Amino acid sequence: MVQRPRDRRKSAAAASPGAGGEDPRMQRAEHRHAPLFVISVAAELAEMHPQTLRQYDRIGLVIPRRQGGRHRRYSPYDVEQLRQIQQLSQEGVSLEGIRRIIELQNRVEELETTVDELRYELREAERHSNRPRVFAVGPHGDVVTVAHGRRPQPRTQAMVLWDPPRRRR
Repeated sequence: MVQRPRDRRKSAAAASPGAGGEDPRMQRAEHRHAPLFVISVAAELAEMHPQTLRQYDRIGLVIPRRQGGRHRRYSPYDVEQLRQIQQLSQEGVSLEGIRRIIELQNRVEELETTVDELRYELREAERHSNRPRVFAVGPHGDVVTVAHGRRPQPRTQAMVLWDPPRRRR
């Protein structure tokens, strides 16, 4: 079964006008994973028969969200996947091959999200590491980090200022 990738930070750019094709229903989407379309509209947008969408749902190629228990709701992302499935099918790729391609694309998107998150954390760590750090030695010899802009507690015996060397860029 193909699983949905996590929502990406850059999804706002993907939902901007022009990102979802020429159809205005695709452009107005606030988020590319928002379940907006009933099966008839999704089928029209993907230029497929609704029964084909039901079959793809049964075999796990494109799994829409369910609303009210049984009603399928497709997102702009789902419609993009349906279009891609149609193109790959016309090029002679089997349904199992298409399922594997979609699975790998979703995995790549998850990994890109993880990389984006790690890059953000690294930038934040680098930004904070350029400040001098203050350490205090407690009454029992333990080293305590003192928050930026704070004084060590009066019981401390000594204070050390550590200024990390600047990196050359």
